[in-house]
Amino acid sequence: MAIAPTLSDTADTGEPPHPYRWAMLTGVWLLYFAFAASIASIAPLVYQVMLDLGMNRAEMGTVLAAWQLTYIFCSVPCGSLLDKFGPRRTMFAAVLVIAVSVALRGFASDYVTLLLAVMVFGIGGPLISSGAPKVVAVWFTGKERGFAMGIYFTGNATGGIVTVALTNSVFLPAIGGDWRDLMFYYAVFIVAAGIAWLLISAHPASRAMEEKLKAEPKKRSRDVFMELLRDPIVRLVLLMGLFILFYNHGMNHWLPDLLRSYGMTPVEAGYWAAIPTLFGMIASLSLPRMATPEWRFRILFGLFVGAAIAAVMIWAASGPLLAAGLVLQGMCRGAMTSISILLLIESGDGNTNRVGAASGLYFSVGEIGGVLGPMSMGALAHATGNFDASLFMMFGIACLLVLILLRLRSVQHGIWRAKS
Repeated sequence: MAIAPTLSDTADTGEPPHPYRWAMLTGVWLLYFAFAASIASIAPLVYQVMLDLGMNRAEMGTVLAAWQLTYIFCSVPCGSLLDKFGPRRTMFAAVLVIAVSVALRGFASDYVTLLLAVMVFGIGGPLISSGAPKVVAVWFTGKERGFAMGIYFTGNATGGIVTVALTNSVFLPAIGGDWRDLMFYYAVFIVAAGIAWLLISAHPASRAMEEKLKAEPKKRSRDVFMELLRDPIVRLVLLMGLFILFYNHGMNHWLPDLLRSYGMTPVEAGYWAAIPTLFGMIASLSLPRMATPEWRFRILFGLFVGAAIAAVMIWAASGPLLAAGLVLQGMCRGAMTSISILLLIESGDGNTNRVGAASGLYFSVGEIGGVLGPMSMGALAHATGNFDASLFMMFGIACLLVLILLRLRSVQHGIWRAKS
């Protein structure tokens, strides 16, 4: 996770990259699309679901954060399973669990049953978010790794765009307007995406790669986690990940309802809420590739400052200023996580057989923020009657990220001086 060059940045094994790596990346992209669609499936329907189930914003905030709660406890063991069994089977199993979670939402009859249905997602979700960096780490190297990271994050962005923008304008009218039926259709699509991944990853090159990974010597999971936690840079990036996901999940889940509170219709709010996701996709493609070791600090600093400014611009709620704030917020949201994960998978000596454990640890800590973000925004909006306090809270979170990054640079320079 060092911002300084690592072995994975500079080493040349002499082996040409396998051309099938792009097919594997396509499969990961599709899984991340389905992953994001399932996460975003409730956000455009918040108002309808609250009316149907008799819920308030505070309760809905806990529902939106429910999957992150189970995610926290499942990320570390899921990361270990990923390193042990490889991404092919574990990521397919994850897709089936996610599909079950989405289907169960369609059967929800009250707050508790909806909460439990959403919590199921957190059992399978970590295997996707940890498995994707694992696939990228073993199939890509050097600058191409950052580019691949950006590409698969566009799957996350695209899934969010399609779901948020088209739920109320296209999908619901096409099936008769029943949000429960829509959950069942989403579940079928998610299973289809999993089957596509299983077929793509059945290629002999993929199977050979998994056999190679199995043959590598492995440390005990406990030893790997302790090794990671002893690194002061790792600890700071984990803390950074916590507040990044606090900001991202809070803004992402509540943005459609926030825009509706400004007087927009559900359809209008869906289109406007897709703006950050669209520009986040652009940022995911460009910024991680640019985030070479010598530029990572500057890029992250700009992203954190931009996230703070975006929160204030969205609070202003005027047409052009609101649009500019949504664009800025999306670009920051789209790149903060991918660059921090890029730092994570290049930690230590660049050895790929601990990427699953490291990614699992990142999301286990980060999703604490993923829980607190939506819950805090919902609670503040319920208590105050609007989202003003929530947006100023996000401004403060972004400022805190700047301070953590400055501390990270200070620690990093101290390590460099000690080694020189």
